Amino acid sequence: MIKIFAAVLITCVVMIVVFQFIDPSVESPGGNANTQLVSDSNSTSDSISVTIAGEVTRPGTYVLEKNTTLDDLISVANGTTTNADELAYDTSYLLEDASSFYIAPKYDHSDVCSMEPIVKTNINKDDEEGLQLIKGIGSTIAKAIVSYRSTNGSFGRIEDLKKVNGIGNATFEKIKDYVRLRD
Repeated sequence: MIKIFAAVLITCVVMIVVFQFIDPSVESPGGNANTQLVSDSNSTSDSISVTIAGEVTRPGTYVLEKNTTLDDLISVANGTTTNADELAYDTSYLLEDASSFYIAPKYDHSDVCSMEPIVKTNINKDDEEGLQLIKGIGSTIAKAIVSYRSTNGSFGRIEDLKKVNGIGNATFEKIKDYVRLRD
């Protein structure tokens, strides 16, 4: 019995090693899924550092050339997952140094059997009443969003909500999965 157990254990270890060579995207046990991927070269005036998180294959911080778009960043991060909500980001958005992007999900992670997408509000078109449907957004913040939008134009990324008076990091974290940029 002990010989069979030892043979099964050795076979499992060998298979894990073999599969890691076959598919290098498989991480070793205890590996860090949030590995930061930053270029070894020093940042120059011709490059920018940008962080991407959420529904991408390889979230992290990347050093890219200036004048690149969110689409370029997503490509470097090995693309989006099948759960990425295409209406919550704009691939033509021009990247800025030290910026960050969150790719929101279509479906709620806490409900693995959900077939219904998350109900989202368009922050570039909805009025105050529509914005108040987002849990965590009251009338004051809804008015501030509409005011910000009329003064500064449409939101180019959902992280720009943090520029609205009354929306800090904590509020943004609560609402980021419930907003989109377009219909």
